[in-house]
Amino acid sequence: MVKIFRIEGKILKSKREPIFFRREYKALKPEHALEQVYSEFGGLYKVKRSRIKILKIEEISPEEVTSNLVRALL
Repeated sequence: MVKIFRIEGKILKSKREPIFFRREYKALKPEHALEQVYSEFGGLYKVKRSRIKILKIEEISPEEVTSNLVRALL
């Protein structure tokens, strides 16, 4: 059964204020959703995994989804 996870965190860029984010992903386990975060932001912002700090991972119900992309996949 595929679940939906909301991940909140921040990206630490050198000599800049952190960039905060909140994303939703469909995944089997929280570890899979976390891997998607590292892959997406590593490519987008060109930062290493150690510079991406995860603040919270939570499983959410389909009714709580705010992302249009994830909602379309349901």
